[in-house]
Amino acid sequence: MILRENTQKAALDEQELSTLSPLMTRLEEATSYHDTDRQGFFSILCGSRYSKKQKSYKLAEMPDVLADLDPTKDTWMSQAEFYKPSRRLVFLKHLCIAHLDLDSYRTAWGQTRDTQRQVDDILAICRMDGIPEPSIIVYSGNGLQLKWFFESVIPSKAVLRWNALQRHLVERLKEFGADPAAKDASRVLRLVETVNSKTGNLCKVVHVTEENGQPIRYSFEYLCACLLPKSREEIQDAQKRAIEARERRQAFRIVQGHHTGNLKAFNGRELAWARMSDLQKLKDLRGDVEGMRMLFLFWQLNFLLLSGAAYSRNLYYEASALARSIDPSWTHYSPELVTLYRKAKEFEAGQRIEFQGKLYPALYTPRNDTLINTFKITDDEQRQLQTIISKDMAAERTRERDRLRDLEKRREAGAVERAVYEAQARQKAEQAKQLRNAGWKASAIAEKLDISIRAVYGYLK
Repeated sequence: MILRENTQKAALDEQELSTLSPLMTRLEEATSYHDTDRQGFFSILCGSRYSKKQKSYKLAEMPDVLADLDPTKDTWMSQAEFYKPSRRLVFLKHLCIAHLDLDSYRTAWGQTRDTQRQVDDILAICRMDGIPEPSIIVYSGNGLQLKWFFESVIPSKAVLRWNALQRHLVERLKEFGADPAAKDASRVLRLVETVNSKTGNLCKVVHVTEENGQPIRYSFEYLCACLLPKSREEIQDAQKRAIEARERRQAFRIVQGHHTGNLKAFNGRELAWARMSDLQKLKDLRGDVEGMRMLFLFWQLNFLLLSGAAYSRNLYYEASALARSIDPSWTHYSPELVTLYRKAKEFEAGQRIEFQGKLYPALYTPRNDTLINTFKITDDEQRQLQTIISKDMAAERTRERDRLRDLEKRREAGAVERAVYEAQARQKAEQAKQLRNAGWKASAIAEKLDISIRAVYGYLK
């Protein structure tokens, strides 16, 4: 039966909720992937279809916040965690799960099956297609939410591989209503034990895949290995071969077309995300960036778009949140953002610039020296950044890595650190002197201490 929208809210009270015997309560479902002992924030979105309010809370406040929610209101919760009270990508801290929102009611498949039949079909498809079974399946009051719990949260720097994982999940289950617009890291999904005002139905957990009596958890790398078409090593090898094979040309021209595959773009996206994070770190180090606010806003947004974590459609939302973090009283609107928006659209359309045999995105890809000069980044500041560093700083880090690598090799070969060696030498010198005072000859001392006679004379000095 095709579900029709019901705008009248269901009159649910606590007694009615208790009779539903859910597989997981609201708090149990949320704390299966959010840890109230971690530092960070989550967001709650409440309201009707036309009027919604959002607020962010500390993770430690989750039990009280969820207990106080009105279950008769539409309520959504962020699935990731953020280091500031805002669920924008620039403040992303941890990714806790992989998830899909299936609008099954929009498909012929979903319209001819009840919820239990849909769940059974999804589990069967996962088994046949080699997709790990979801840890839980949630009935959203209209469609289904599939969630894969991680063994441990992954940091924001892994968001690009997480995005690739999300894209492949959507692609594999698109015929069952997988929503491609609900796959981003800042997404909110309907909260368990709250009503869906479109249908009057309650959102609830309808399936749990258990392992040792608990919802199954997967390592992030295992899910990537199961679902992504290429491993990280294969991507790096293919990128190296592509660079070696490319012919260098002197012409400068615009190249129209689609993205040229995941290989170069994937690693380029990692660099863009790292640069965005470096600028966020630099802003935090300086505190007051008066006079450079637009520079920080423009370049962080540019790298966020270049990373593929954000798109032109949510550029102004990200810009607004980022501007407030720089200065809450700042009116950030500028023609520069219009230019950035236009370039973002060109980037998404696949436009490339070719110069001297290399292809560049339509967005800005400055050199490190340009960024260092633009932001006047000192050596001390560079030492706390990941990628925006000068050639001298890069050489300094290489020397330090080589020193630590050599030290580790010496340790593996049985060599001891200098402090340990000197302590051992002092101990042997003291033993040699004691034996000499007791009347021992040098040859006997050497045999006793398992050292050469020349070493004995050295110790006795």
